[in-house]
Amino acid sequence: MTATVVLVHGAFADSSSWNGEIERLQSHGHRVIAVANPLRGVAEDAAYVRSVLDSVEGPVVLVGHSYGGSVISAAAVGRPQVRALVYVAGFIPDEGESAGELAAKYPGGTLGETLEQVAVAGGVDLYVRQELFHQQFAADVPESQARLMAAGQRPVAAAALDAASPAPAWKELPVYSLIPTADKNIPPAAQRFMSERAEAEIVEVPGASHAVLVSQPEAVTELILRAAR
Repeated sequence: MTATVVLVHGAFADSSSWNGEIERLQSHGHRVIAVANPLRGVAEDAAYVRSVLDSVEGPVVLVGHSYGGSVISAAAVGRPQVRALVYVAGFIPDEGESAGELAAKYPGGTLGETLEQVAVAGGVDLYVRQELFHQQFAADVPESQARLMAAGQRPVAAAALDAASPAPAWKELPVYSLIPTADKNIPPAAQRFMSERAEAEIVEVPGASHAVLVSQPEAVTELILRAAR
């Protein structure tokens, strides 16, 4: 049975970020679901993704971008239909680690200085300032497209980036990791550390930004297809 590919976007993105991968995966005969990640907290978001997984029949390849990596690490626990985890510029946390902690583990990340805080009911949401979005998040995406992405970005709850991760599924599953070498959100050194710790099959994309899923959908799709074989 052909695997269903479940895609989980990260902070400051949305499900449309996966459009390039969706088109290519569908052309290879895969059913694809791009989940609308709530971006409220690791436990809450993982529970939401887990409910989506429970609706899928047959094998699943679960893919997470950025903070979505923390979410899939938790969501796949106890879900035997998940056959592989694919991280795209993603966090691969161990138990007790937070996204914020891992992003700060190595130098090179400049996300913090570009963030805007917006008070909302129940807490604070974070956005990348629109005028800085292209340079920070998507430097290898055409500027006109980056402007649209900036305007449509989904905010993440500030508390979500400090939330401790539960025991992860990556210790029990095949892991694949794509690392963009010009990532300014999660330093590539941090991604290599997490990927090597998880004994992942690693692919590096030279010069790619954090928005590698938008700028380099061919490379991302190829890794997902490798995980689905």
